[in-house]
Amino acid sequence: MKSLDVITIGRSSVDLYGQQVGGRLEDMGSFAKYIGGSPTNIACGTARLGLRSAVITRVGDEHMGRFIREQLVREGVDVRGVATDPDRLTALVILGIRDQDSFPLIFYRENCADMALSPDDIDEALIADARCVLATGTHLSHARTEAAVMRALELARAHGARTALDIDYRPNLWGVAGHGAGESRFVESAAITARLQATLHLFDLIVGTEEEFHIAGGTTDTLDALRAVRAVSDAVLVCKRGAAGAVAFTGGIDGWDSGQQGTGFPIEVFNVLGAGDGFFSGLLKGWLDDEDWPRALEYANACGAFAVSRHGCTPAYPSLKELHFFLVRGVVRPDLRNDAALEQVHWSTNRQGRMGGDWSTMRVFAFDHRMQLEQMPGFTPAKGAAFKQLCLDAALRVADGQGGHGILCDDRIGRMALHRAAGTGLWIGRPAEWPGSRPLTLEPELGPDCGALSEWPREQVVKVLCFCHPDDDPACGPSRRPRSRACSPPPAATGWISCWRSSPPRSGRWTTRPPPP
Repeated sequence: MKSLDVITIGRSSVDLYGQQVGGRLEDMGSFAKYIGGSPTNIACGTARLGLRSAVITRVGDEHMGRFIREQLVREGVDVRGVATDPDRLTALVILGIRDQDSFPLIFYRENCADMALSPDDIDEALIADARCVLATGTHLSHARTEAAVMRALELARAHGARTALDIDYRPNLWGVAGHGAGESRFVESAAITARLQATLHLFDLIVGTEEEFHIAGGTTDTLDALRAVRAVSDAVLVCKRGAAGAVAFTGGIDGWDSGQQGTGFPIEVFNVLGAGDGFFSGLLKGWLDDEDWPRALEYANACGAFAVSRHGCTPAYPSLKELHFFLVRGVVRPDLRNDAALEQVHWSTNRQGRMGGDWSTMRVFAFDHRMQLEQMPGFTPAKGAAFKQLCLDAALRVADGQGGHGILCDDRIGRMALHRAAGTGLWIGRPAEWPGSRPLTLEPELGPDCGALSEWPREQVVKVLCFCHPDDDPACGPSRRPRSRACSPPPAATGWISCWRSSPPRSGRWTTRPPPP
């Protein structure tokens, strides 16, 4: 029994996505950081859909390389094939959303770590442990990386694994377009067509857009290009056609109707970057589960729809529960990122990718007290800070590197402990309310509309303790007294509730909710 469903090979990068939408990349002032690179995205997308995924790539021996490795682990991706290159930097991509048709991007890949991938990086035992090996086109563009891909494909076929190709044609990564043409998807090149066609017979599944089949087939007539690919490969050919859906050809190509159809979804296009990787993730889920092609294409088109409607690549991809929810319920509104029910399912079922580890049981040590400590005789800020450092030491000792442990710590008295807790694997909750405030008042440091939350480390979670007075507020009478699962019962005279939310809020605004009945 093989322990992996799919291994992807090739690019890995840090994606910096401009957070200002509708302007030039030149004018964007802040960026969100995600992992990226087609095979890395697909490994994460398939893992979210329940497939056991791994990636073979290289990252630099620096902060961004460690970020990619750690995020892959959080996503549940096997990293045995991720090598650390001491001599090269991790690849970087800067991307923006200009409008529905323009998505500027710049690749910083000169001598990057993943382009140093070589046959020595291909572990036969790892390949033998997989049901499928997926390669992407960029790593066929250089002799050394091509040799690594060929070695992996040779081993895959020897060990009975399926093989798949994402054509993933980026002209500037093949050296036929300039650095400023990162958005370009097609430049004609007979030399590239010949290089691709020399490898197409090695694959069981080949996937691409119409433009990508143009380069693989050597003509800009899509059906003729598909026929040219069919002449050198018996693979199933899946052509992505945007809003027109996708078509899978298992035999000859006599026209679009000779393939099996997968209809698209009527959604708003917000960001096309990474949509193809989401599509391939859904397609692999259906293919490796031996679904029929219309069903596999439905999975693929749905995952692509999620990607084009959200910010970023990997963060946009759905969990399996989210995918099933969407397919059963259907499209309620075309801008999926503003579909409240769908977004709730998305964020609640993809927690692993944000936090990692097993959080089914939580053991949280709360030492976020401020007012209580400040009222103690002899209190000084230095003594309070030292006490909280001791509390953190105790939490780390109890956790001993295991998941499911956390702390509540403030940023005033406990600032040194809070900062030291970063990166330790602890779940970190940070209070946002002014101690004892009734009605609720948020910390002044958060600023108007809590804009300062954007300065918080992403691993920190907002904690708010909301008090109400049942005797004074009819809405909080005995029958409506709020309860908290996370804490011991409140005093009889006071109801209270703990509210948790990932930081920073995606909308940039703080929202309040009435206590539950």
